Amino acid sequence: MAEELEANILLVDDEEEFLKVLSQRLEGRGMKVDTSSTGESAVEKAKAKGFDAIVLDLAMPGVDGMETLKRIKRENPDLQIIMLTGHATVDKGVEAIKAGAVDFMEKPVDLNRLLKKIEEAKNKRVLIVEKQHEEKIKEILKSKGW
Repeated sequence: MAEELEANILLVDDEEEFLKVLSQRLEGRGMKVDTSSTGESAVEKAKAKGFDAIVLDLAMPGVDGMETLKRIKRENPDLQIIMLTGHATVDKGVEAIKAGAVDFMEKPVDLNRLLKKIEEAKNKRVLIVEKQHEEKIKEILKSKGW
């Protein structure tokens, strides 16, 4: 069996069967997985809960993946978002990275490669959060004159 990775993940895709299969595969490797089939609900879930990584489909009806990415990053810039698409172009990849995605992957996604990207995203988020806490502690100590 593959090595387990403890991570809290949000999967966002309008294809229900894809969400079901991928979430089962990730849960089978020790992850806690929440799903969303719309950009709107993904933005709300991202506001309400801390995720180690978000795996976000680019092409969705309504609020598409690019707009969802921008909205999530505006609310919580330290969230790590991996974009998935079945219709990759260099321009879309560049646009996603410029908007704050940590990676851009094509469907069908190689599970081992995705697991590696999720682990990297989780580690990066941990470092960001630790740095933020360190800064807060420094501010508190400075304000107390210690």
